[in-house]
Amino acid sequence: MRAPRSVLTIILIIALLIAPLAAEGQQPPRIFRVGYLGSTQLSPNDPQWDGFIRGLREQGYTERQNLAIEYRSAEGRNENYPTLATELVRLKVDVIVAHSAPATVAAKQATTTVPIVLLNVADPVGVGLVASLARPGGNVTGVSSQAADFTAKLLELGKQGVPRLDRVAVITTPTNPALAPRVRDLETAASVLGITLDSFGVGGPPEIQQAFPAMTQRGARAVVVLADNLIWFHRAQILDLATRSHLPTICMFKVWAEAGCLLAYGPSLAHMWYQAGVFAGKLLNGAKPGSLPVEQPTKFELVINLKTAKALGLTIPPSLLARAEEIIQ
Repeated sequence: MRAPRSVLTIILIIALLIAPLAAEGQQPPRIFRVGYLGSTQLSPNDPQWDGFIRGLREQGYTERQNLAIEYRSAEGRNENYPTLATELVRLKVDVIVAHSAPATVAAKQATTTVPIVLLNVADPVGVGLVASLARPGGNVTGVSSQAADFTAKLLELGKQGVPRLDRVAVITTPTNPALAPRVRDLETAASVLGITLDSFGVGGPPEIQQAFPAMTQRGARAVVVLADNLIWFHRAQILDLATRSHLPTICMFKVWAEAGCLLAYGPSLAHMWYQAGVFAGKLLNGAKPGSLPVEQPTKFELVINLKTAKALGLTIPPSLLARAEEIIQ
């Protein structure tokens, strides 16, 4: 017995009404977009990037599932950041992670609404990125490198590892506003330790090439390399020229020792990147950047490169080796 035509019509109408609802229930999850703004492209094999991805995952975000990352690299030129930051804003990313003070300044100038995670910024209050560490305000929060607390120790460690260390050169870059206070920290420590400090501002390969003859002419016995993405981008040239000039290098992070720096001391970058990943995830989950206190690193590490020491003809004292978290042979 056939159903009446009116009944079939009603069934058809119900099916048509239900179909869109079923389709909506099968829609893929929203893909959130994080914009990364830094000096160089990072590899998935980098320990710090792995920490960043782990922090995001703990907050519920995984690449190619519900997360996409837009990479923008300044290629070692701080003047490129404003254009790249504006580009990320135009892409309508949900969060921007800015690695370094120049990157964060550019991101903040590009938007007052997109949440920004600062990473490895020595003094975010002094640079004007946040109102205070406890109550950042605005659209910026993240992870400070707390450089003021350990910069002076670079010279103390250098004094212990390099004989007759009475004059030190420091490589900085004028385009990073966060580095001027670090130079002042070094000057204060140098006066206490009886060391003369000469500062050399560089903006690229030509200035780097010219700096090293000037250092040796002034009688430098070592060179402090401040943490800056532009400087990191040119690390191979810097470390090669330092070795050729017989100048021991003193740097801020483990990655520099792995690249060939003699002594490196500072916060664990891998852990700082993990913290940044957690921040980004919290912001994607709806947290307000102005109410998330800026965090400071809690894990510090001293790394000594004995291969570089051998190339320089230096013998690192056992007392200093005993303090190292890692020794590169």
